[in-house]
Amino acid sequence: MFFRRKGWLRKEFDEKLLMQLSEHKDHWQNQKQLLDRSFDPSEEAICQTKIAEVKYFFLLKEAKHRNVRINR
Repeated sequence: MFFRRKGWLRKEFDEKLLMQLSEHKDHWQNQKQLLDRSFDPSEEAICQTKIAEVKYFFLLKEAKHRNVRINR
C-alpha cells in the first residue's frame, strides 16, 4: 500500500530532473556563446558562465546516478 507511490514519485521527479537538465544546458550554452563573442569579458561574466556549467554538470551527474533515460 505505501510502496505503490514510490514508482510514481520517482517518475515525476525524474521528469522534473530532465526538464531542469535541458533548461540548464540551454542557459549554459547561451552564457558560453556570450562569453565567446565578448572582446573583453568581465570577471562577473566569466563567473556566471562557470556557475552555469557547474550546475549543468551536477544535474547531469545526478541523472546518471539515478539511471534516468530520455525517451525519444
